[in-house]
Amino acid sequence: MADFIFKISPNIVLGSYTTTRLGQFALEYGKKYIVILDPILKEFGTSQKIIQALQDRNVDFFTFDEIPIAADTETIETALSLARQAHIHGIIASGGGKTINVAKAVATLYNEDRNIYDFADDVNPTAEPLPLIILPTTTRDPFIFTDKTPMIDARSSKIKLLKNANNLCRLSIWDPTLTSSLTDKQLSAMGIETLCLAVETYLSPKATFFSDMLIEKAVQLISYSMEPTQTLNVTTPKELLLTQGGCMTSLGVATASMGAASLLAQTINARYKLSRSLTSTILFPYIIEDGAKYKSDKIATLAKILNAAPKDADNDSAAAAFAEYIRRLIAKMNIPARLKELSLSIEQLSLAAEDAGELEFVNSLQRSMTSDDLFELIKQAY
Repeated sequence: MADFIFKISPNIVLGSYTTTRLGQFALEYGKKYIVILDPILKEFGTSQKIIQALQDRNVDFFTFDEIPIAADTETIETALSLARQAHIHGIIASGGGKTINVAKAVATLYNEDRNIYDFADDVNPTAEPLPLIILPTTTRDPFIFTDKTPMIDARSSKIKLLKNANNLCRLSIWDPTLTSSLTDKQLSAMGIETLCLAVETYLSPKATFFSDMLIEKAVQLISYSMEPTQTLNVTTPKELLLTQGGCMTSLGVATASMGAASLLAQTINARYKLSRSLTSTILFPYIIEDGAKYKSDKIATLAKILNAAPKDADNDSAAAAFAEYIRRLIAKMNIPARLKELSLSIEQLSLAAEDAGELEFVNSLQRSMTSDDLFELIKQAY
C-alpha cells in the first residue's frame, strides 16, 4: 500500500439547500465574480437558484454559459478574456465536469501573462490563482479535489493537463437539490458512473487505508440510492445519498487515482464529443472482470457492500456477480452496452487509446497498462 499523504484545499459544505448560502460564502473572498454555468441549468431553473442566492447578498457578478458539449481551450480563452475585462475578484462555477474544468482553468490562468497554448504544451503556471467556488451538479468528477485540470487542446482535440495550485478551490458546495431536475434514469446512470470511478479508485496502486475507507462508505451510500428496498431503515432521499457518495468518491480519487475507464472516457470525449458518462459505463463491467484477475478480494468486498453478491460468496463468484449486476442495470436503463453502438469505428477508438497512453495518469491505473493494453480493453467492450 502506498504512503498516506492527505492534502485537500477546499472547505466542503454538503447538504440540501446549501446553495441559498452561496452569497454569504462568496463575500468572504471578494465582491465581483464571473459565474460560469452549464447551459443546461437554465432549462430547469437551476441557474436561477444560484443567481438569486448572489443577488440576495448584493454580490456583483455576470454569467458565462457559452460552453459546448466538450469545453476546449477556445472556450477557456473566451471566458478568460471576459473575466479579465471585468477585473473580477473570484470565480463561481456550477455544472458538471466540463463546466468546473473551464472555471478551474480560468482561475489558474487569470494572472498569467503567457498564451494558453504555452500551458497546454506543458508550461506550469506560476501566478497566484483567483479564488474559486464550485457547486457540482453531478456526483462524479475525478478532478474536483486534485491539482490537475484536463482541458481539450482545440488544435488537436487531445486532452492536456493543466497544473493548478493546491489552494485553487476555496469552497466546494454539494447541494443535492441541484440534481432535482434529473430523471430517475439519469440519476441511476450517474450512480453507475460514480460506482465505476469508486471501483477504479479502490483498485488503484495509490490506494491507502483512507481512500479505501472513503470508497467503501461511498459504495454503501450509492447502493442505498440505487436499490432503496435493500433496507427499510434508510429514509434519506436518493439525491442526497448520491451526493454524499459522489463527494466521498471524489475525495477518494484525490488520495489515489482514477482508472482506465475514466481515462478513456476523457480522451474519447475530447476527440469525438461523446458523453464521458456513457463511455465509462459501457467499460465498467470489463474493468470489474479485469480487476478480478489480480485483486479479486477487493472486487468481492465491493460486490458484497453493494449487495451484488451474497455475503458468503467466494471472491471469483462475487466478482462475476458484480459484473453481471452492472450489465443488468445497463440493460434495465436501455442504454448502449457496447462501444460499437456509439457510431465510432474501432480505428477511431484506437486513436483515443493512444491519446490516453500519452497522459501521466496511465502510470497510476489499476494495473500497469500501456496504450496497447487500453486498446485491448476497448476491443473487449466493442
